[in-house]
Amino acid sequence: MQKKAVASLASIVALAAGLATAAQKAGKKASDGVVGSPVASRFSRSAKVWKLSARNSARFAVSRVRGIGSAEARRAELDEQFAIKTAADVAKELGEMKGVLMKAGQLISFIFEALPDEAQDALATLQADAAPMAPTLAAGVVRDDLGKPPEKIFLDWTDMPVAAASIGQVHRAVTPDGRDVAVKVQYPGVHEAIESDLDAAEVMYAMFSSMMLKGLDAKGLVDELRSRMREELDYRLEASNVAEFEQRFAGHPWVRIPKLVPDYSTEHLLTTEWIDGMTFDQLRRQESTETKQRAAEVLWRFSQNAIHRYGIFNGDPHPGNYKFHHDGSVSFLDYGLVKRWSPGEWETLKPAMDAIIVDRDPELLVRRMESSGFLRSGHGLDAGLVYDYVSSPYVPYLTDEFTFTREWMRDTLATILDVQGPHAPVIEQLNMPPSFVILDRVIWGVSAILGKLEAHGPWRAMLLEYTNDGEPATELGATEAAWTRSRSSH
Repeated sequence: MQKKAVASLASIVALAAGLATAAQKAGKKASDGVVGSPVASRFSRSAKVWKLSARNSARFAVSRVRGIGSAEARRAELDEQFAIKTAADVAKELGEMKGVLMKAGQLISFIFEALPDEAQDALATLQADAAPMAPTLAAGVVRDDLGKPPEKIFLDWTDMPVAAASIGQVHRAVTPDGRDVAVKVQYPGVHEAIESDLDAAEVMYAMFSSMMLKGLDAKGLVDELRSRMREELDYRLEASNVAEFEQRFAGHPWVRIPKLVPDYSTEHLLTTEWIDGMTFDQLRRQESTETKQRAAEVLWRFSQNAIHRYGIFNGDPHPGNYKFHHDGSVSFLDYGLVKRWSPGEWETLKPAMDAIIVDRDPELLVRRMESSGFLRSGHGLDAGLVYDYVSSPYVPYLTDEFTFTREWMRDTLATILDVQGPHAPVIEQLNMPPSFVILDRVIWGVSAILGKLEAHGPWRAMLLEYTNDGEPATELGATEAAWTRSRSSH
């Protein structure tokens, strides 16, 4: 496990270094960031990741030298120490840099189960506790967008944020009419940082696919990410997303959506009602197994409902975006990275998913993967090998009962990333259609959360509720079905 942990941390450093290299190859000019802002200029961002890579390469070399001639247990201990120190270093640097790189770190922080617990804890700070911007900068954003400084807009305003993440940070405030609210303030300069990272990523993906993933449509993949990230930068779009989710889940028995406060929401400010609740870590440590199981099913059903029934879903499923409650209900807080199915998108992807889960037919899967753009015709791959590889994340839906675990998540991700293993021919030719990019992020993100909660259930029958109008498989499923019927009758 320790060796896998080191490899996972090395992949983080490689990602950062790859982005820096690609940015230089793209020939991008350095542009100045905002003075005092946590968002670095293009030049300084490249310098940071190069230093990060150099520091951790040296750290890795030292750990290897110290391990020469030592017992296997000692080498394993050194590997684990390397992983923990590297994770803390990565979290610090990416937390200061914000943007796409920080989002990558957030995803890694809870998906890569090969990391030691201490390393995951270090990276978990990227979910809600990254380095904030100076109070004067946050106040300046409020003044620029609302015409007055925050102390003249709100009855109460906390200068220090309650959370800081990749695009903005959240301040607690009280409106003139006495409402307790959360005000998300966008970092000055983050737009330029994200554009720089995405420009770099396009070159990196192209280099990566030319060496290993020859079937990858790098441009289409990055274009999809760029579109979603640009939308996330406009808080007016996020405000409309909050309002839509609030309407779609109004009166839901266990999904909570914060109410939008439109009078204090602008392009760079998003204000919603304040919601108290437990963090993911508090849920895991303090609550009963029953409450954790209920919360896990709520998280899963929220995403399935949105994907299959509404065609609009949150594409950023990480623990910092949720508040948990003692009855197992969940408040869903963030609606910046939202994917909407365009006409025909889901209809193109669904047949391949059905071939895995419903039909369990390798030959049918390959034909449908060719039709939907996952494979090019004439690939010559063995259908059984293709099915064995692409079905691995969907094992929970291929059996009547399944328990998600961190070990299952670790081993499944290792299979997907093993470019020198038995599935190498499939990996080399596999493409990811742009339509699938955000959905894939949701699949992995939700699975990782369920693994940490050791969620057990009849996931196959539950999924068929949404994909094939199946009968409710659990108590929560029956409750949601009753809520859906009551809404349709009005």
